[in-house]
Amino acid sequence: MDKAISRIKQAIKQHEKILIYGDYDVDGVTASTVMEQTLILAGVQPENIEIMLPDRFADGYGMSPKLIKRAKEHQITLVITVDCGSRNHDIIAELNNNGIDTIVTDHHETATEMPEAVAIINPHRKDYPTAELQVLAGVGVAFKLTEALVQRNLIKPGQEKWLLDLVILGTICDSMLLTGDNRRLSYYGAKVLAKTRRPGLQELMRKAGVKNVNAESVGFQIGPRLNAAGRLDTAELSLNLLRAHNAIEAAPLAEKLEQLNKKRKIEQLSATKEIEQRGVSDEPVIIETGHWHEGILGIVAGRLLDQYHKPAFVLTELGNHIYKGSGRSFGDFNLAEALSYVKDSIISGGGHAGAAGVKIEGKNLYRFREQINEYYRSLHLVNQEDYLKQHADLNLTDFSELNLNLLEELKQLEPFGPGNDEPIFRLKNVDLTNVTRMGADRNHLRLDLRDKTGKYLKLIAFYAPEEWLNLDPAYDRIEPIVKLIENDFNGVKSCEARLLDLTLIN
Repeated sequence: MDKAISRIKQAIKQHEKILIYGDYDVDGVTASTVMEQTLILAGVQPENIEIMLPDRFADGYGMSPKLIKRAKEHQITLVITVDCGSRNHDIIAELNNNGIDTIVTDHHETATEMPEAVAIINPHRKDYPTAELQVLAGVGVAFKLTEALVQRNLIKPGQEKWLLDLVILGTICDSMLLTGDNRRLSYYGAKVLAKTRRPGLQELMRKAGVKNVNAESVGFQIGPRLNAAGRLDTAELSLNLLRAHNAIEAAPLAEKLEQLNKKRKIEQLSATKEIEQRGVSDEPVIIETGHWHEGILGIVAGRLLDQYHKPAFVLTELGNHIYKGSGRSFGDFNLAEALSYVKDSIISGGGHAGAAGVKIEGKNLYRFREQINEYYRSLHLVNQEDYLKQHADLNLTDFSELNLNLLEELKQLEPFGPGNDEPIFRLKNVDLTNVTRMGADRNHLRLDLRDKTGKYLKLIAFYAPEEWLNLDPAYDRIEPIVKLIENDFNGVKSCEARLLDLTLIN
């Protein structure tokens, strides 16, 4: 950090041109915006800052060789990465050869040997690990640089807090643990996001119908719309939205993201249905190939994981018999380690334990499939499905205390997420009185329950499995596992529940 601060002070003093290099997901886009505003607060002139994001389809993750050409053409003397860079040794070396310095801020796993950058700020460094900060997203690491500049009196104290609306977005959308420093950043981030000064976020939340700022609205309303740009078009759309100066600039961008998100849902559903109709193999790791938009592969892999309770890779053919895909995992099966095991069968690959990307030659698909499953079996993993089961914190036999007062008390514990899980309830001895399919494809579900005192509770499930959709109130008795939600319809608020799992009672 000291080396990074010193180099930034030099850049400010000498009026150098700085290029911020980010990533195409929510974490990368928010981190890029945080870094830009941090530099401006520290005294860098806005005209001396450029932001470059990779193209998911042309460049993939990490620092693109295109960066070198752009840096030279625009007379950049300092590159600052966010959410990437720790393993881009060759690109950083080439920048050095052209007299361009690099500061890396990242949260991904590092190699044993670090790139020859001026500074590498990453809590996962092998030579100087910072375990308590390894929960940070890329935007969280970028914000650490902001806080350091405040501590060194290069930024006026108090100004940094207005960046926290971006920090919570990147942290939650990157599925980081909400413990330690993330707990602090996300708690105050929710407060800042609720009254954000950014016209782009104001317009986006209006389009998305966000009424309450919490982890759920970030993860299921705001995040997917910001991510849709990088998945189906260009992440520049989301970046420009976050940097918009007024509603006139922001409104068309928010509308574009809204339409892209709708398209993303259609493509995702189509791919998932295609895979379901042809059936998946009985091997421990699902590997599916097809001709799908590569921007939705990770989401589809996640859907397969949820449905079949297995790690999944979903790959699409790019042409020239090259396949590109995304994997999702859970429990003790680490995708980054698995891809290291099969490195001789792939062109490239890497990521986190639970999410990774891969590129493979078509002729090696069979070997990839065999080796991945061979590696899984070699681990002798047991009881992995336990990681996916919903475990209730409390059993309830009546709905008397499920009300708006309880919801208000639970809000004090927000934002919820990994490491700070939302309270979950099992409903026992209740009667199922109504089953209603909802949505254009009739794949969403509403259940009406009645307890033994005659009180009712409405349950909602999106993309419900077929066995839930076919429940019959006349015959089926169930024990649902739920979390509480607040419904606000035409200004009338009520306590409802999101159905997470259920058990059929004979």
